[in-house]
Amino acid sequence: MKLRTSTPRCRSTSRKRAARSGSGSIATPPSRTSPRLSTLSWRSSSPEHNGSSSGRARSSLWTRPRTHVRGAPLPGYIEDRWYKKGPPDPKTGKPTRVETALHGKGKRYKVTGIPGVRSRSFDKRTGPHGAEAWKAKAQHESTKGEFIDPRDGNMLLREYVEDAWWPSLKADPATLETIKGRVWTHILPPLGEMKLRDIKVATLRVWVKALEQTVAPGTAFAVWGYLSNILTYAVDDERITRNPCKSKTIKAPVVPEQKARAWTRERVASVRAELHERYRILVDIGVGAGLRQGEAFALDVDLDIDESAELIHVRRQVKRVAGKLVFAPPKTGKERPVPLPRYLAAQIRAHKAAFPPQKVTLPWGDPRPGTTKKETEDRRPRTHNLLVTNLEGDAIRAWSFNQHYWKKALAAAGVIPPAPPYNPKTRNIPYGDTREFGFHALRHTYASVQLDARESVVAVSKWLGHKDAAITLRVYAHFMPEADGRGRMAMDAWFAPPKPELKKISLDSPSALISLPGKLPLKAFKVPKQSAGPPLRSGFNGAPTNGQRPVS
Repeated sequence: MKLRTSTPRCRSTSRKRAARSGSGSIATPPSRTSPRLSTLSWRSSSPEHNGSSSGRARSSLWTRPRTHVRGAPLPGYIEDRWYKKGPPDPKTGKPTRVETALHGKGKRYKVTGIPGVRSRSFDKRTGPHGAEAWKAKAQHESTKGEFIDPRDGNMLLREYVEDAWWPSLKADPATLETIKGRVWTHILPPLGEMKLRDIKVATLRVWVKALEQTVAPGTAFAVWGYLSNILTYAVDDERITRNPCKSKTIKAPVVPEQKARAWTRERVASVRAELHERYRILVDIGVGAGLRQGEAFALDVDLDIDESAELIHVRRQVKRVAGKLVFAPPKTGKERPVPLPRYLAAQIRAHKAAFPPQKVTLPWGDPRPGTTKKETEDRRPRTHNLLVTNLEGDAIRAWSFNQHYWKKALAAAGVIPPAPPYNPKTRNIPYGDTREFGFHALRHTYASVQLDARESVVAVSKWLGHKDAAITLRVYAHFMPEADGRGRMAMDAWFAPPKPELKKISLDSPSALISLPGKLPLKAFKVPKQSAGPPLRSGFNGAPTNGQRPVS
């Protein structure tokens, strides 16, 4: 008898007819509680149903395959690779085993036949690490669609990063360059030769402790995020079962919270005075419009500065990609208008008179040749008439400007300590960590002035080029004026005793008194009653005729 997965609609009628005719009994399909195979369809063992072409017999067949049913045996079996079934013993009639051609070679037991699971061999059949234990686990996880073969985690972390993770990343070239530098410097050297499945929480505890001792907190936080992203990719690719970076027993590097600090008017003036006169306009742009450094370097006097509308249009920035300068979209990828103060407009006009704008041609986005026709077209060089250029009339390199002009002005103004003598071997002036006093401080000053003037946070966020106002609030909330004062006043008003209610005054009462706090009561004016005479009439020229004075 073969099994089927559903009961024929006319089973009882067919059984009664078979009993009356005596032609034999029809096969009974398995009950709902009996095991049923997932890939077999039931057929009756009766000749009437196996070979007959009658419509009634055909109608009792059900051939639709089913998925696994609870209680049915799970697919998969264990194969003995060293022995196979032999002929029965001639004396006892018991089955025998004979050696195969693979006897003594490799592992003996092979688990196979589980849908979606590759076969795997074992030395032992029983035990916690034997074939039976692995087969049971694979069958259970396979039916739920959660099976991950541990052998997929044998791939080295370096191989997975280079072959799977890195080619799938999407970002602008400068961001990819930064990510690659950090991953290939801080992740692959200590962890790259480890298998994915061998990277455990204990491994990461040691690694992250060493990382925090060698790099700045912000860099450590970014590197940790890159590793977590790599292992998340591996989980999605079913290489490993979970991401150890998300364990509750390990803590990611923490970036200490640093509030943005605005400069005073005196500090801005002193740094501007110590800066090379060619670059003083950059201070005016940073404080007066809140532009980022690269955006200020890329201002086109013909396209971006609209004095008639009193606007600056931020459309691009100058940045370094693959060691070369390029024009690129602003940080958030969106252009934005920024109000142009009249003082800044006058300073720009004076700068153009002293240092005429220069036309500069740079690639767009990436200086490397494109791999497709579209990439080649997108990266073609573009020319802009830049407001600020270096002494040679080229676009300004941020590192060169900061090292040789900005930090020098900070030291001369007393903002940072002076640098030691120049070292020709390193070609660097070791000013130390000056990130707190970078060009971005001018942007903080712009935000503080706008918020102190009670400008809308949404508007300031738009002018700064933030993705949303939440970023502006998180960074510059402490610049909001009188927040503590308003809070104290609100609570004092709540705790204050209730004030006495004023008596209601009836104007109809001639003896009504008006009580004013702290003053003597005044007698209320008596309200005159209207006379019952005829209404007032006016002449042709609008003058009253009843002796009344005209209303002015």
